Amino acid sequence: MLTLFQHPLCPHSRFVRLMLEELGQTVRLVEERVWERREEFLALNPAGATPVLVEEGAPPVPGAAIIAEYLDETRGTAGAPQLRLLPRESSGRVEVRRLMSWFNDKFFAEVSGPLVTERVYKRFMPAGAGGGAPNTEIMRAARKNIRYHLHYIGWLVRKRDWLAGDRLSYADLSAAAHLSAVDYLGDVPWDEDETAKAWYARIKSRPSFRTLLGETLPGLPPSPNYVNLDF
Repeated sequence: MLTLFQHPLCPHSRFVRLMLEELGQTVRLVEERVWERREEFLALNPAGATPVLVEEGAPPVPGAAIIAEYLDETRGTAGAPQLRLLPRESSGRVEVRRLMSWFNDKFFAEVSGPLVTERVYKRFMPAGAGGGAPNTEIMRAARKNIRYHLHYIGWLVRKRDWLAGDRLSYADLSAAAHLSAVDYLGDVPWDEDETAKAWYARIKSRPSFRTLLGETLPGLPPSPNYVNLDF
């Protein structure tokens, strides 16, 4: 049995949830508020960050990128190679990993991380842990940054069927996961790039997205178009 320690609007957690759905894996979800610094959670991941995947008989697997590699090794290569989300050839794997890093690191630092922190996490964090009113300057910068990321997605898709090549991969799921968190908040300017919008509509229509689209945070409803497949 797999257990995932995650937060519903954590973009990295959403990435792992999408990959588990695509691989047909059942998982028990445990909501983790990392600002609470629970000792039991810190024992699983001393960095105190979500997500962390736990499987019986195996050590805890912390971090979205490490979880992706773990699932490819244990489910993709051996279990269901037809569902594998990393290409077989080394050059293709490099490109998928490059784009995973682009969204899990760069996009997160510039867009999804600041917006989720300012608009969601700080609502629940105590003042001593950094909670309080959102910083409008930080949010303004993140909303500006997202525009060139959308243009980059559009540029990639105009060259390829999917972000990293001819097949759906971890690259698409990582990008979609981070965008979905921002889209929940209504901060994605979809009219900025029609190609990027059409690509996201394809991802959003996949069965793996249904559970995410059906969830809401108490006291924080999603943006009007969040669940619409035709937006």
